[in-house]
Amino acid sequence: MWIDRFFEHQTRRAAQRTGRRSVLATLGKAMVGTMALPVLPFDRSAHAAGAHGSKAGKAAGPQAQDETACDYWKYCAVDGFLCSCCGGSSTTCPPGTEPSRVSWVGTCHNPADGRDYMVSYNDCCGKTTCGRCECNTNERERPGYRLGVHNDVNWCMSNDSTMFHCTTSIILGVQE
Repeated sequence: MWIDRFFEHQTRRAAQRTGRRSVLATLGKAMVGTMALPVLPFDRSAHAAGAHGSKAGKAAGPQAQDETACDYWKYCAVDGFLCSCCGGSSTTCPPGTEPSRVSWVGTCHNPADGRDYMVSYNDCCGKTTCGRCECNTNERERPGYRLGVHNDVNWCMSNDSTMFHCTTSIILGVQE
């Protein structure tokens, strides 16, 4: 049949032009490339639609120091579930989780003292998502191409366990 002859001719022609080593090299590149995919960060912005974080109402008052409220001043760039609602605190991961090795930062204004603070947001990794106290406050967030100031990725990507559980907010310093 003509179709058999056609495919036989194409196969023989490809075999004459292509060596075994180049086929093995191409297969090796494909295998290494697919192994690297789980290491890449992924977008968590889908949670933003259901988030109940507030950008307004940052005035000092009874809610200003509530570590479980999204309008707490140092949560100005947080995106995730607050560790203070998940068995930890605003600065410590819950038992059974570990802080992410990489993080994002934000500059938050404390209305009580009128100063700006640099805050590091570390995801806690190793357990399934907490699911309580979800906040998504993106004040002065930069586009995703600046990874260090973008909060819509899974920052557990460099840990042994890439499962995201919750997020801490650690003050690094005050603006002079």
